[in-house]
Amino acid sequence: MTKPEWLELAARRSKDEPWMLGHAFAKYRQLEGMSEEELAKELGCSVETLNWMSLCRRPESDHFKEQATAIAEEHGVNDRILRRVLGRLKIVEVFQDSSNDGSANQGGVLMAAQDREPDEEPQT
Repeated sequence: MTKPEWLELAARRSKDEPWMLGHAFAKYRQLEGMSEEELAKELGCSVETLNWMSLCRRPESDHFKEQATAIAEEHGVNDRILRRVLGRLKIVEVFQDSSNDGSANQGGVLMAAQDREPDEEPQT
């Protein structure tokens, strides 16, 4: 399948929509100081695949694991790595939100702390 001409433009525009993965990927890349190529390498995919994933809806808290896994399977990336990237971003967002309004978002902190799979070892 050939890459459509509009894909890169659509992926770029997805960065402006908080509900899209493109927005999450852009924020993660900014946080980590990495390029699109480096993020694609981390996810084990091409930049083109990263662009396709950018057009997906960002997984939501209630069904985060199922939605992230479905996206990963659809695009041939490792679901644990995708969940780790999005989970790390969520933790940063929770702390940024709590520092912006001056209160701790306990529900969000607890949710972020529970993103690790029970059989996964904590990363050091």
